[in-house]
Amino acid sequence: MWSSKTWQKISISDWSNLTLHLEESLTSALGHYLDNWRRNVTAAANALDKTLAEENVRDVIWYLAVMIGMFAFIIVAILVSTVKSKRREHSDDPYHQYIKEDCE
Repeated sequence: MWSSKTWQKISISDWSNLTLHLEESLTSALGHYLDNWRRNVTAAANALDKTLAEENVRDVIWYLAVMIGMFAFIIVAILVSTVKSKRREHSDDPYHQYIKEDCE
């Protein structure tokens, strides 16, 4: 570092030049650091987004498969119950025979 005599010899214009020099060097160092940090964060964010997009597609496929399966189960249950009720309607049920004879 500089000795105390050297500091005393520096004039005001030199102080402003020193301040500008320090400002420029610190600004460039900080800018360089932040640019590198942003590149690293961007690369990590892109990798994370890619992974999340792949997982999201898998989750959507599973969700659709479960929803379609539940819908199909409900439709089949409704169809089976309707078919069973139609079969009972045409059976030899005494109540059905009573209604049939009453209508004739």
